[in-house]
Amino acid sequence: MHVHAAASPAFARLFAWIGAGLFFLSLAYFLFSYVITFGVPDAGSDRARAAAWNVALFTLFAMHHSVFARERVRRWVARTVSASLERSFHVWIASLIFIAACALWRPVPGVAWAADGMLLWALRLLQVAGVWLTLRSAAILDIRELAGLTQREAGGGQTSGPEFKTTGPYGWVRHPIYSSWFLMVFAVSPMTMTRLVFAAVSCAYLLIAIPFEERSMRASAVREVYFQALPSRFCITTRRS
Repeated sequence: MHVHAAASPAFARLFAWIGAGLFFLSLAYFLFSYVITFGVPDAGSDRARAAAWNVALFTLFAMHHSVFARERVRRWVARTVSASLERSFHVWIASLIFIAACALWRPVPGVAWAADGMLLWALRLLQVAGVWLTLRSAAILDIRELAGLTQREAGGGQTSGPEFKTTGPYGWVRHPIYSSWFLMVFAVSPMTMTRLVFAAVSCAYLLIAIPFEERSMRASAVREVYFQALPSRFCITTRRS
């Protein structure tokens, strides 16, 4: 038995806009933390305990992000909180967990590297390239959908994942936003151990998540093609059943 929360249009819009605000706030807070807070070298000595705590924090965020991306979980959320709030519900929780992870991130003693001269400028150029690639890739995607402001549906009334893109950076590399993330988090100086743990753990998660994300996108694409090929009359009947 499923409890379905029928959200009024006004409530759904308010919920979505607040969730979008949290989404952008979490990104801004991460940038502040990584550039300012995480960039301060720590003189403590308990490196292993601090690193273990930080890995556990990011694992919590990664587990939520991965579990909620699964199609079965998305359908359950859509049935429980209503399809119009499914994406916003995910954005709310992910944003709050990400903010908490950055706020509770413990400083890890030590500095992995510190560059100067031409090497420093090379790192900065790589970081600028990462920022540009992120913005260029996000412009091709529906940023409103990523922030939970729109809720697309696939055939049969089921919520669908991100649309597969092959234009712009998506024609150059399979995962341009992930590639830009690698550039932004590693092309820094000084690379404090606090930053390095965050960079290593987050990139390891991306490498693990890529095969699962590609499998979900392939399944979503096949399902959408199938429903689009059905007669419109049959599709309407399916949604009402």
